Amino acid sequence: MDSSLHRYAVFYFCYYAALGAYTPYIGRWVDALGHSGYVVGAMLGLWYGSRVLGPPAWAHLVGNSHRPGNWFVLGSVLTAACFALFLLTESAIALLIVMAIFGLFYNAVMPQFEAMTLSALGPRSEQYGRIRLWGSVGFLIVASSYGWLLDRLGSTSFPLISLPLFLLMVLAAWPHRGDQPAHHVEELGDAGHLWRRPGVRRFLLVALLMQVGFGAFYVFYTLHLQTRGHSGAAIGMLWGLGVAIEIAMFWQVPQLIARYGAPRLISVCIALTVLRWLLTAILADSLAVMALAQLLHAFGFAVFHACCMRQMTEFFPGRRAAAGQSLLYGFSSGVGGVIGALLSAAMWDLGGGRAAFLSSAMVAALAWLIYAMRRQTPLSVAVSPPAAS
Repeated sequence: MDSSLHRYAVFYFCYYAALGAYTPYIGRWVDALGHSGYVVGAMLGLWYGSRVLGPPAWAHLVGNSHRPGNWFVLGSVLTAACFALFLLTESAIALLIVMAIFGLFYNAVMPQFEAMTLSALGPRSEQYGRIRLWGSVGFLIVASSYGWLLDRLGSTSFPLISLPLFLLMVLAAWPHRGDQPAHHVEELGDAGHLWRRPGVRRFLLVALLMQVGFGAFYVFYTLHLQTRGHSGAAIGMLWGLGVAIEIAMFWQVPQLIARYGAPRLISVCIALTVLRWLLTAILADSLAVMALAQLLHAFGFAVFHACCMRQMTEFFPGRRAAAGQSLLYGFSSGVGGVIGALLSAAMWDLGGGRAAFLSSAMVAALAWLIYAMRRQTPLSVAVSPPAAS
């Protein structure tokens, strides 16, 4: 990796290290405070809902600034400050208020950083995976160790032991304070005719459904395995295993995309994700089967995400990159995340983890069917601008 790109890898590492504490274990913390599955689901629903509002609002601020790097650092500082408020909250109302504010900032900075990274890479976009994998390394280290740590310190220690990770994220953002985009950063509405190009809306719908399917995993995976008798250390190992194989696949994905093409790989990834959720729903008692299911994370997340980024560079080229990232983040991770969190919460209260993950499998199967019905239009043609009238 080019030495000029090392600071991008460092921020990915710190951002996703914090996420490695947040995603697997915040549900365990809320549950330990005595709140119901609906509160856990509402917390994560707000987290994903903030992805709808945060990125486009932030893109507007960045787009009107001559020093977008300063906004990036400010967003990281406000993220850490808002997370610190969890040290002072226990009631459901207070938790939901803090979550809404925290999510607005935490979810706003990554689309900006993704656009900054793709801009820095330029024509070398296929190398994205080898920078992004350092985020997975950070997630792996924290997610695989925090289950054991919470077993010993108690689940209620979650905010205190997680806050230092967000402070590290601020330090990693600081070297980017002077960054300037290669082009003027457009707002979401400036994506223009590209939103109407063949394939874009189907692609975004499939990405949304995949995020809906991940709802049970992000909200209830840890609790699901706890109810099946697995220890915190074992659960942390499973989280770590999934991310370890994700890292390996991020390193290999440029060759896979070059050989098979992103559209074909996306179809395979969705099919394997259906299998993963079925195994998690039906055979959660078996640690060996859960380890096998976690190995499929290499495709359901790493390859799928890298292929999505490759598609985005085609759908939203050049100065439209930030607008495209905001659109993908808000529509897929935002709307899809809200639906996934609420659906999984409802299914959890209806039938526990089995019902939640079976619903995830059904949603992923729907995504595969929709993607399989796409028009086989070459992407270079699909995203070309319309002829002048």
